[in-house]
Amino acid sequence: MTSYCTIAIDHPWHGPYHDTEYGFPLRDDSALFERLVLEINQAGLSWLTILKKKENFRRAYHDFDIATVAGYRTADRRRLLNDAGIIRNRLKVEAAIHNAQAIQRLQQDHGSFAAWLDRHHPHSKEEWVKLFKQTFRFTGGEITGEFLISTGYLPGAHDHSCPVFTRIAKLRPPWMKAGQRGGSA
Repeated sequence: MTSYCTIAIDHPWHGPYHDTEYGFPLRDDSALFERLVLEINQAGLSWLTILKKKENFRRAYHDFDIATVAGYRTADRRRLLNDAGIIRNRLKVEAAIHNAQAIQRLQQDHGSFAAWLDRHHPHSKEEWVKLFKQTFRFTGGEITGEFLISTGYLPGAHDHSCPVFTRIAKLRPPWMKAGQRGGSA
């Protein structure tokens, strides 16, 4: 099986994402919310499609401002469903709005989305999936797993031989602090 590290080399879209975002620990709630929305929208599609539309998503979802998205009403839903620059799927749009509202509740109870993630770390992937299904919409095993790998909460983003693995290791992502096995399978 070819790893993402191999596929991303010199690719105009995957390369920059691999080298500067994938697997790097995120602490900012808006950045975490963005990654969750993008992972949800990737379901059934290629990650390349999402990378190419990422700036359109930022514009459409008001730079992933959680309070703004949580307050979306009927006109916003209609606007999103008519925006050809993003994925126009009603269930995914509804999930983004619902999940913004869920993150607001987590912020009230835990101070931040990141603090809530930290509180539950380290969980196994199965425990994370169960927790995400109880908390969010449109978060099955693949979406939850990729979200957690891509934000540094689960290992597996990069091969040990990948130079980015070393850069990320210096940042001590949550999975490393927990002593979990790292590297791609």
